Formats: sequence, C-alpha cells, structure tokens
Amino acid sequence: MRFRAHDTFFIRKGWLNKGIRNVQHEPGVFMGAAGNPMDVLGIGANMVKALRYWLQAVGLTVELQVVRRTQQLTPLGERILANDPYTEEMGTLWLLHYKLVTNQADATAWYFFFNEFRPIEFTRDDFVLQLNNYIRMQSEEVSDRSLEDDFTCIINTYVPRIKSNPKKVQPESNIDCPFGELGLIDIANKKKRIYKKSIPKRDSIPPLILLTVILDQAEGEKEIRISALQNDLCNVGKVFNLDIISLTHLLTRIEHMGLIKVIRTAGLDVIRIETDMEFLDCVDAYYASINN
Repeated sequence: MRFRAHDTFFIRKGWLNKGIRNVQHEPGVFMGAAGNPMDVLGIGANMVKALRYWLQAVGLTVELQVVRRTQQLTPLGERILANDPYTEEMGTLWLLHYKLVTNQADATAWYFFFNEFRPIEFTRDDFVLQLNNYIRMQSEEVSDRSLEDDFTCIINTYVPRIKSNPKKVQPESNIDCPFGELGLIDIANKKKRIYKKSIPKRDSIPPLILLTVILDQAEGEKEIRISALQNDLCNVGKVFNLDIISLTHLLTRIEHMGLIKVIRTAGLDVIRIETDMEFLDCVDAYYASINN
C-alpha cells in the first residue's frame, strides 16, 4: 500500500504529455540523466517527484534498475504517445483512470475509493474513517494527515475548479486535472463539504474502452455474468460508477458491433465474448476507430 506519494500535487493538464515525451527521449530524465530534472521538465522539485509517481500510477511508465534506475514506457504508454500524446480523447482518459483506480499497490486510496468505499454521498471524515479501518485490516498504520491529503487529491483530481472554487479560475489556467472531464465526483453540499459519486454520461465512455476493461478483467473467460461486471472489484461497474441502466446501454452498443452477445436466460444474465481481442488489441482498435 502507498499513500501521499503525489506530495499533494494532482495531475495537471499537460503533465502526462511532458512526462512521456521526456521519458521516451531520455529514460533517466527523472534521475538527472539529461541534466537537472527541474530545468528539463520546467517544473519545481516537488512537482518532479509527483509527476514521476503519476506516470507510474496511471500505467504509462514503469521504473527499472539495471545499472542505473530508469523509466520506460509501458505498451499502453507507447500507444497513447503514438495516438493521443496530449491525452485529449475521452477514451484515453478513461483508460488512464482505469489503470489508476485498479493500482492497489501504488494508488491505494484511489483503489479504495472506487472499489471498496460504498457511500454515494460522503465527507472527508467518512472516507478517512473507512479507509483507516481498511488499512488496519491489512495490519498497517498510516497517519490521518496522509489519508486526508489523499482525499483532497482525489477531489482535486475529479472535481473541476470551476465547481469547487470558481472565483479562482482564470481562462488561461491549466491547473485542472483532465480527469475532471469524466464526471465521476460532484459536490452535493458545498457549504457542508459533502461530495457524491456521480454516474457519468453514458455516451462519454466509448464502447471499445468499456470492452477493453471487460477483457482485461475477464482473464480469458468467455462468459461473464452481468452482475459481476457491475459489482466485482476493479470491473466496469465499480471503476466507472455505472448503474445497471448505463451498463446495459453500453453493453447493447458493444453487442451491435458484433463483439459480445448478451444472453438472458432463467434470470441469469451473462455476456459471451465473441472476439479474440485482448486488452491491447482493443486499445489499438479504439485508436484505429478514432483515427479513421
């Protein structure tokens, strides 16, 4: 488990592009192989540490140590750099969000929030209390301050500044996190600082991206219960905040593409996978579809 590795800095617009471009050019950029990382990346020392962390947390890079520690792009990172380097496509944001909230080891608070934390409406104290209980069940101890900072970072990741602090938003500002476009968290009561999980607009999730996650979680299985898609940890219902109506709508769209079959018999609703694609094949198919 890992907490507060972001040093209170959430992902800013343009950061991920800056990171993957520089890692591709010099794998040791964060370790000073190309000079002072602050000068090369154009951000402060703590932001350099945060960006190094975020690139790994969202599945764009991995760190290796052979002779010296370096970063390299993951296969997903290579595809995003080739097809959507500025992370402007909604499908790219959904993929990175999925990688982040299923990264239980490096982004534990994000994993817990989307997979284990059940309340629809909540405060910071609600989240910290339940996360603390979860951590203690794993025989770990983490300071409340670290968990509070993680909660604040989660809110800043998914709630645009125009909602949380509109008076401080400038037209030229790039301080927002691009994940705010996903519509997964909203403000229920600003005065009382109550937040809520939101069901995203169903057409904001490209069907091929939903299928990408389904295939990744299926691990080769060809028939999957729809209830498992909605309720299993790390599956589409949990990580995308989908209710059964939105999930059914998206599954129908994938079925119309000929990639799955929805089967409803004797109250046991399942989908049958009717494609041989795997996770990265489906990512490639998504980018081919938008490039065409």
